Amino acid sequence: LLNVFGGKLTTYRRLSEHAVEKIGEAIGVKGKPWTADSHLPGGDFPARGYESEVAGLKARYPFLTDRHARRLVRRYGTRAATLLGNAARAEDLGHNFGGELYEVEVRYLADQEWALSAEDVLWRRTKDGLRLDADEKRVLEEYMAAIPERIAG
Repeated sequence: LLNVFGGKLTTYRRLSEHAVEKIGEAIGVKGKPWTADSHLPGGDFPARGYESEVAGLKARYPFLTDRHARRLVRRYGTRAATLLGNAARAEDLGHNFGGELYEVEVRYLADQEWALSAEDVLWRRTKDGLRLDADEKRVLEEYMAAIPERIAG
């Protein structure tokens, strides 16, 4: 078991690579570092391509506010379009739980990122728990609790 504490988010990749290298030496297995050229899901666009991604998302989904489009690109990168799917108007995004956290995003988090509870959505995936009030959180909790029933059908 290896525990790593501290460090900055921007150094985790290198720290993790270093830890795996040390473990590999200890167990006699070595591989080449590979993460420097890898992307996180949705991060497959140029480092200076954020504005282009936002513009592209707004062109495809013109009903998005600038703020909402920017938030989606920050969170999901190129996967924002997957999240939005065939939405043609704001109403297609479903219920707004608060702070531009729409049902379509919550469903994406449940389907693609294994969010099982409101806690997962609000704190582990989005940090929207900082913005939603108690009533909005309660509605999301009820929605998430009903997901297994909707799947079973």
